[in-house]
Amino acid sequence: MNKVRFQLSRWQHLLALGFGAGLAPKAPGTFGTLVAIPFIMAFAALGLTWYLAFLVAGTVLGVYICGKTADDVGEHDHGAIVWDEIIGYALTMLLVPISVQSVVAGFLLFRFFDIVKPWPIRWFDQKVHGGLGIMLDDILAALPAWLILQLLLHYQLLN
Repeated sequence: MNKVRFQLSRWQHLLALGFGAGLAPKAPGTFGTLVAIPFIMAFAALGLTWYLAFLVAGTVLGVYICGKTADDVGEHDHGAIVWDEIIGYALTMLLVPISVQSVVAGFLLFRFFDIVKPWPIRWFDQKVHGGLGIMLDDILAALPAWLILQLLLHYQLLN
């Protein structure tokens, strides 16, 4: 079996691997999701316009870097590619006031939907390939997580 060779000296690999977090031997997606927290906090502090700019730019960039990295190593959606988790979690936290409680709740909800991949997330994960496919299932996993967070906030079950 060939050993996958990531090159962190290549900017596409560095970003796709969440600055190396995706190389964690266990639960790389979880470690990649943790990398999103400083981005979420920084862009939330800058305001909605900058947060949205980060999400849009990060998504477009993600399609490229995730697809390029997957092509470079010859494996579609290798577990070490975690930029999709970073953007998915950031989308989950859109318009959510930042607190320890909201960050933890958003993290758990996003990871749940990203791991379980209920329909239609699983369908898209299996049918859409390339960089778009790598990004799309995490974007879709963020939507129910975001909706649940918004409901928790609306009913004041989350600070």
